[in-house]
Amino acid sequence: METVLLVGGGGREHAIARALSAADDCALYACASNRNPGIAESADGFASVGERDADGVVEYAASVDADLAVVGPEAALEAGVADELDDAGVYTFGPHAAEARIETDKAYQREFMADHDVPGTPEFETFDSADAAAEYVDSVDGDVAVKPAGLTGGKGVRVTGDQVTRAEAADYVRESDHDEWVIEERLVGEEFTVQAFVANGEMRTTPAVQDHKRAYEGDEGPNTGGMGSYTDTELTLPFMDEGDYDDAVAVLEAVVDALPDYKGVLYGQFMLTAEGPKVVEFNARFGDPEAMNTLPVLETQFLDVLTAARDGDPLPDLAFSGEATVCKYAVPAGYPTDPEAGARIEVDVDGGDGALLFYASVDERDDGLYTTTSRSFAVVGLGDSIAAAEERAEAALSGVGDGFRVRHDIGTERLVRSRVDHVAELRGE
Repeated sequence: METVLLVGGGGREHAIARALSAADDCALYACASNRNPGIAESADGFASVGERDADGVVEYAASVDADLAVVGPEAALEAGVADELDDAGVYTFGPHAAEARIETDKAYQREFMADHDVPGTPEFETFDSADAAAEYVDSVDGDVAVKPAGLTGGKGVRVTGDQVTRAEAADYVRESDHDEWVIEERLVGEEFTVQAFVANGEMRTTPAVQDHKRAYEGDEGPNTGGMGSYTDTELTLPFMDEGDYDDAVAVLEAVVDALPDYKGVLYGQFMLTAEGPKVVEFNARFGDPEAMNTLPVLETQFLDVLTAARDGDPLPDLAFSGEATVCKYAVPAGYPTDPEAGARIEVDVDGGDGALLFYASVDERDDGLYTTTSRSFAVVGLGDSIAAAEERAEAALSGVGDGFRVRHDIGTERLVRSRVDHVAELRGE
């Protein structure tokens, strides 16, 4: 029997908890600053501990005699929770703070890529002064992506020529609380993500996912933490070919080669441009919502990945069910600019109808679950095609009620076809 501690309380961590609790030889414990009812139901024990409270996490790990740990959120990795757990003798599937800088410091990320000749590196400049960064945005030719160097929960990037004008982007830089910035070429194409399990210099990759960060249907509105995502029945997405996937994997392999001590999940977010995949960013953990697409179709026991990583054994080859998935988040009305908390959650999904429910941020009261001001819950439909998975996700959301908003267009034939047509146009096909 393995005793595993899960750190984090969001939808991503609910997906991890579901995957681990499916193993007969796993005793699962969890800790987070918020009580996720889905995680608490899957776990043998739950403690209220802040994700950045390394001492508190280690203390709880010792109290349950944990053998292994999985760190979900990037903030915990940045705070060195994996470092402290490893030092306490609890093997942690998550990078130490130094390796997690591949996500937590975007300036370091780009300089690392340039120093190690990682394929797909865009043209970029880094700045340690907001005024200098703003002046550069004002003066540079062409459109650019403007990124604070630190963590922003997926909501800090501004892209000129798409979301904002150059003057608006410069004002955003000057008026922010950030000093360090990355200004880089605007990448035009279709985004996709490939997530990999990494340990002991080895890597195993999972199916490509397309996330939808824009708040409103038709890819309108501000960026969010992610409104939903989808996968196909194969490793690729409909707008990709096998060569595009292989190129993305080669990028991840270059990173792993340059970070021999890296362990955990390495997430590559790519833009499929006319020249092939270029790197939008790396994350040092599962994506949210992408974990909810990937783990439900993973037939290899996730626990076996963890034990092989800890024991220095070869990572198992990954087997997947071959089902497509469509994930749609239900968020509070007004999200993300002016979210309204307090709506009662009354969705009923038991998995028997080809859909799964994952809780994210909810307020658990004596009489039920209610929304907070963050993303509330996600529903994932599974099927033998994207269309079938989307239909099941929609059916599961049919009783969501008032006080919520959903991007109903995610995974629809019309939106997927627009991605295919866009890439074909870029490639001159």
